[in-house]
Amino acid sequence: MRTMKYLTGGVIAMALAAGTMFVASAEAQPPNAAWSAAWASAMQRPTAADGNWSQAGFDHQTIRQTIRLSTGGRSLRLRLSNLYGTKPLRITGITVAHTDLTFHGSRRTTIAPGRTTTSDPMPIVTEAGQQLVVSLYVDNATGPATFHEDGLTTTSAIAGNHLHDNAPGTQTSHAFYYLTGIDVTGAAGTVVTYGDSITNGHNSTVGADHRYSDDLAQRLNKTKLAVANTGISGNLLLHELPCFGEVGVTRFRRDALGQPGVRTVIVEEGENDIWDSEFNFGCGVTPRITADQLIAGYRTMIAAAHARGVRIIGGTITPFKADYMNPDDFARAEAIRTQANQWIRTSGEYDAVADFARAVGDPADEQRIDPTLDSGDHLHPNDAGYAAMAVVASEALSGRNQR
Repeated sequence: MRTMKYLTGGVIAMALAAGTMFVASAEAQPPNAAWSAAWASAMQRPTAADGNWSQAGFDHQTIRQTIRLSTGGRSLRLRLSNLYGTKPLRITGITVAHTDLTFHGSRRTTIAPGRTTTSDPMPIVTEAGQQLVVSLYVDNATGPATFHEDGLTTTSAIAGNHLHDNAPGTQTSHAFYYLTGIDVTGAAGTVVTYGDSITNGHNSTVGADHRYSDDLAQRLNKTKLAVANTGISGNLLLHELPCFGEVGVTRFRRDALGQPGVRTVIVEEGENDIWDSEFNFGCGVTPRITADQLIAGYRTMIAAAHARGVRIIGGTITPFKADYMNPDDFARAEAIRTQANQWIRTSGEYDAVADFARAVGDPADEQRIDPTLDSGDHLHPNDAGYAAMAVVASEALSGRNQR
């Protein structure tokens, strides 16, 4: 644990929990301070997938969640979501490392169904890469919970109010619940990584923060740019399956362009539209799509980003050839991937290109993921593969592959 040396005088308040330290600033930020999303999580409808708690919700429990900030700042605020709730979400209290947050001056807040809320600013200095423990207590039955599946972390649920202690969790989950964003002041803006399970970091090491967005944040550390990951495992660009988030083109405005301080969005989406079409993975079936339909979806997001003055980087679709695939199905899917990637690389419609396909592809067979970068399912990278993706994303951000 590193000791912070940000303050030279004034009142210093420190809180320590689960190995996390932060320091309260001697000067509060002005009300109009510029905010940047230093961490984000795209919310999903409640689903029974992977044994999470979203369908049952919570009742007189403390939900303890650990997140890692992509960059530090001079003050901090939290965003909470009841986007898919069936009734008002009443939160009794919420803490960051045992320090209480308030909402309009109160420790309690109620969030209407379909809405989000933002905490009051906390004058706390934080560092890039710092872990924060966020605890939320509800003293009622919440009903189904808005959540993010495949959070690649350990979330605990504890009976009773444990906002100010370190009581161990009696149940654990790998999902995030209600917590959709943490913003800081003093950053240089936010890069949003947007897409499906590969953006989300599926099959990276749980609890190790080895998504490509995490490695990208480390590479951007000196720039003070924040990185907010809004990938959803299973997400599709053009259609919706209830287990895998809203349609990618539709949620883009909220989950990408809606992030505080967004300057650039890196898009990695479309693989599930190709690979999953007409297959049932226990959550419904989507129709076949064409490369032209994918490209139309990309153009919709490009236009939306440019209308907001946001730079948008196109990520190529990574390889997915595997021996378990039917050869005819693979040939059809690969033809779509090839056409879509050619357009991403050469159309000039994106502001830059992050060639993820070449970053993780097998030099001996570009239709397969490199065996040294394969998590084992021939679809998702391992930790080293995600690090390779971060390299090309960083190059695109720095101006290489500029359009």
